[in-house]
Amino acid sequence: MINIKAIFKSIKFAFEGLLHVVKTQNNARFHILATFIVIGLNFWLEINEIEWALMLIAIALVWIAECFNTTLESFFDLVNPDPHPLVKNGKDSGAAAVLIAAALSVALGILVLGPPLLQKFQFLLR
Repeated sequence: MINIKAIFKSIKFAFEGLLHVVKTQNNARFHILATFIVIGLNFWLEINEIEWALMLIAIALVWIAECFNTTLESFFDLVNPDPHPLVKNGKDSGAAAVLIAAALSVALGILVLGPPLLQKFQFLLR
């Protein structure tokens, strides 16, 4: 039998985790801004469903990477709070995952939003 109460409790914990990421990670606050800008552009440019899906996947990928990176950093700090080359490597690798996700998102944003954005600006400049 499905325990609805447990499901809602899990969702609550997940939102608490997301709030922790936003409160403690400078880059997460930038991701919030970027998320709202991209969603706003999606509406303004009236992109199609496939393009929306690509943009939402890109946004989610960055957030997933950021959440996992925060998890790794917390774990490394717990295991070994003192500077250590292996801890640095682990933290740097987590940060690299966020960087890769962000770079992919920027590339997708340029490919999907670039042409309609140029078209809008050409129309506005006439």
